[in-house]
Parts: sequence; structure tokens; C-alpha cells
Amino acid sequence: MHNNHQQTPPASPYNSNAASTTTASKDNSKATVCIILATSFFSFLFIIALPSTSPIRPLTIIRPDPALFPNQPISLTEIPSAPTPPSIAYFISGSAGDSARILRLLLASYHPRNHYLLHLDLSASQTEGDRLAITIQAIPIFKAAQNVDVVGKSDYAYPRGPSAISSTLHGASILLRLASDWNWFISLNAGDYPLATQDDILHILSYLPNDLNFVNHTNYIGWKESKKLKPIIVDTGLYLLEKEEIFYATQKRELPTAFKLFSGSSFTMLTRSFVEFCILGTDNLPRTLLMYFTNTPYSYSNYFPTVLCNSDQYKKTVINHNLQHVAFNKTISTKPLSLKPEEFDAMIQSGAAFATHFQFDSPVLDRIDREILKRSPGKVVPGGWCLGEPANDTCSVWGDASILRPGPGAKRLKKRIVDLLADDKYRSMQCRDE
Repeated sequence: MHNNHQQTPPASPYNSNAASTTTASKDNSKATVCIILATSFFSFLFIIALPSTSPIRPLTIIRPDPALFPNQPISLTEIPSAPTPPSIAYFISGSAGDSARILRLLLASYHPRNHYLLHLDLSASQTEGDRLAITIQAIPIFKAAQNVDVVGKSDYAYPRGPSAISSTLHGASILLRLASDWNWFISLNAGDYPLATQDDILHILSYLPNDLNFVNHTNYIGWKESKKLKPIIVDTGLYLLEKEEIFYATQKRELPTAFKLFSGSSFTMLTRSFVEFCILGTDNLPRTLLMYFTNTPYSYSNYFPTVLCNSDQYKKTVINHNLQHVAFNKTISTKPLSLKPEEFDAMIQSGAAFATHFQFDSPVLDRIDREILKRSPGKVVPGGWCLGEPANDTCSVWGDASILRPGPGAKRLKKRIVDLLADDKYRSMQCRDE
């Protein structure tokens, strides 16, 4: 941060030197803040606008295996027994040392119908990123389905700053270009893990309207006004190649009156239509809110709820739940806790599709793999598309990816969603003023 020093003009005999110095100091301070805000915003737009050519893919075009995606002629007389399963686009990100966690999360949430984009930020070495990409390309099912990519041009994503929004929107824009058939977008980090199989999740989603956005949100500001909304920050992840701390300006700003602020959580499940609205749409609202949140701390958890709830087109599509389980300290409710073994039963019975704040190689993850996902170490979760022998690798031979085999996780997730949608009570929870 550079200080602009200007010479003050000679004091008038009718004005005191002290008054003149004070005025110049205020002007300099305001000019500095304006420069910081402008620089950060244009850096933000530049990162979001980076070309979407960064995912690593083979130079030769390899089409997905027809065993996974057979051409099935449409029969006008045939009545389908179940709706066609949807597709989810996953953006999975982490930092230095997270490549093993990202790979485990990918295997635990994998399905051939989905699309996956993996991102190691700039704090990870080039060697770690290359090793992850090579590992992905060596797994037969990923090569057969052609649905896993690794971001080649990484950036920083500070959880406390707007660079997290930039990184997520950049990942979403790449996924929009890579695949035209996904229905929902989910951003995961290395500390997340699924509590249901993809067959469970896709089965339940196939019976839902594909215009529902699952986002925790509230219009209650309270203590967040002074801690998270009025402070002005500069996120160095937007314009530096070295990892530097976010720093705060001394000034604070007033809350906006042109739109209402909503807060939520960093985990969301967004529709493709809404993602296109944020990235490609002609409505200026998403860009206006990007300008506002560019210099706001913890802006990622506020951005998507605020865009949704200020849009006439999308505010009626919001479900006030993100289908993620989070454990909180009972005395300090704003601080999430790392999930521990004693949390297992409550976590599973919550009916959530995902949980967060798992420590590296937590024994809870092993129990989820063993009892919930039925996943062996280093393998993907078995699904209806797996035709191999159980004695060997069940998913070493594959069939039609449209065949789902939901289990108990589907029943838990169904109960959770039915409770959310029962008696249209979700409408009273949509973007309401507290």
C-alpha cells in the first residue's frame, strides 16, 4: 500500500497551519482508499475474465466410452419407470498439501454422469499440481467417462476475502464451457465429504424441479454489520503472485440502500441457470454486487444469497437450506468445529448430503467410507453403473451410467427435502426480512 504525499500550499495568513494540514491529510486518506478500491475491483474482474482454456485435457480428443453412455433411441410408446438422472458440476479446490484430500473427495463423490474440475491454488507447488493431474489421467474410469479436469492456471482463494468468489466463478465458467448437460453446481473444498452416494443424490434430485437453489440465507445482520459488512479490506489474492495477508483499511463504509444484504454459508447448491445469470447474463445485478463485495471481508458467504434474494427472477427459487451438515460450538455458535467420531450418528441422521470441517485423515472419514458409501480405499463409490465382480473391483467393469442404485442415504435425503418443502413452508423462509 503506497502513501501519496503531497505538498500542502503555504498557509494563508487568515488560516491556521493545523487546519490546512488536517484537510490535506483527509484528502490524501480518501484518495488512497479510492485507489485501493479501484485497483482491487479491476483485478477482481481481470481474474474472473481469465480464459477458460486452463483445464488439462489430452491433446487428442477421446470420446466417452459408449458402455457408459449408450445411444438409447426414444420410444414414443415406452413409459419410463423413472425420470432421467440429472448431472452435477463439482468444483473441488484446495491448497498446498491438499492433493491427497482432493483425490479422496473426488473418489468419494464420483459418478460418470457428473463433471469435476479440480483446483490447487498457487500455494501448491507445480510438482504437486502435475502429480495430481497425472494421477487423474491414470485412473481408467476417469479416462473412460472423460469428466474430470484439473485447472492448469491456478489462483489464490482466501476464505476471508473476495478472491474466493473470483476462484469459484472462474471454475464455474470453465465447467459451463466443458459441459452443456449439467443441472446443478456445487463447490467443495478439501475439508468437505459426502454423507450419501451419488446414486442416492442423483436419484432424489431427479424427482425435483431443476430450478431450485439450495442456499442458507438470512437478512438478519446483527453483529455482522460492524465485523463483516462495514470494514474495507484489500484481498492480495486478487493481484499478487505471492501469498500475503489480507489487510484492512482504517475507514468503514455505510450499508447500501440500493439492495438488501443477505448472509449465508460458503457451501451452496446452485442451478445452471443461476450460474449463467451470474457469469453470462445481461442483468447488471451480479456485477454490481461484485463491485460491492470486492472489498468486503467474508464476502463469499454473502455474495450468492444477496444476488439470489435481490433478483426477481430467482428469489422464488431459493430453499433456505444447503444440504450440508456443520457442527457448531454450543457456546460460540458462529464458530464451526472439526467433526469428531462422537458426531457420527447426529451427522448421518441429519439427512444432509455433505458435511464439512473434517480433519486430514480423520477416522470419521474411514467410517463414512465403510458404513455409508461402501467404498474401498483408493476406489470410487460403487453405483448402478458398476458391473464388476464384488470379489475384485466392482467398478472395474462398467455399464450404463443412467442406471442408479439408491440406498439408505436416499431415504435420509428424501426425508430432509420433504421436511423442507412440506406445506410450502419453504416459501415463508425465502429471502424474508427479519
